[in-house]
Amino acid sequence: MKDESGVKSTLRIFPEQWLNPIDFRNSFDHPERPFEIDLGCGKGRFLLARARKFPETNILGIDRLMNRIKRLDKKIVRQNLFNSRVLRGDGYYTVTYLIPPESVDTYYVFYPDPWPKGKHHHNRIFNELFMDAIARTLKLGGKLHASTDHLPYFQEIYKLIKADSRFEETETFVPSEDEVSDFELIFAHKTPGRCSFVRR
Repeated sequence: MKDESGVKSTLRIFPEQWLNPIDFRNSFDHPERPFEIDLGCGKGRFLLARARKFPETNILGIDRLMNRIKRLDKKIVRQNLFNSRVLRGDGYYTVTYLIPPESVDTYYVFYPDPWPKGKHHHNRIFNELFMDAIARTLKLGGKLHASTDHLPYFQEIYKLIKADSRFEETETFVPSEDEVSDFELIFAHKTPGRCSFVRR
């Protein structure tokens, strides 16, 4: 959207429908560029840093909380980070139903909700169906980077992806100091588990 002067007033994506795949790449000024997704982008510290450092890459931040998305939208507009877009939506649903096949170059899934109580584990985003969606939407050679401070959950994530023949472990992505996410800053007293995999 643009204001009366023709300047973009928002970089949020407002889908016209939520039932069929949407090529979010077409929401960017240069849809042909590499396309990355920050799933569960939170307040956007990581997304903002990546967008500044890699202006030739398009990055979409997805979060289900409206206040986070509104505030992040204002930040990226104010900083003229036009290679960024934000979407308010559920990460699992978006990847499973809205992302087109083989369209994503990189997924970042940092500090997903661990749902620590055993009776809530079924709410965790990482499961076999989620991996099917990630595998379907990643390009061949595309990467999945994951991290969490909840080490039992990390072991579950790592074991799940490691056992998936569609993925091969690769050099672990470690964010630079300015890229450290808001969630990681909050739990800086803990050493996170990290892993990275490439789509075969």
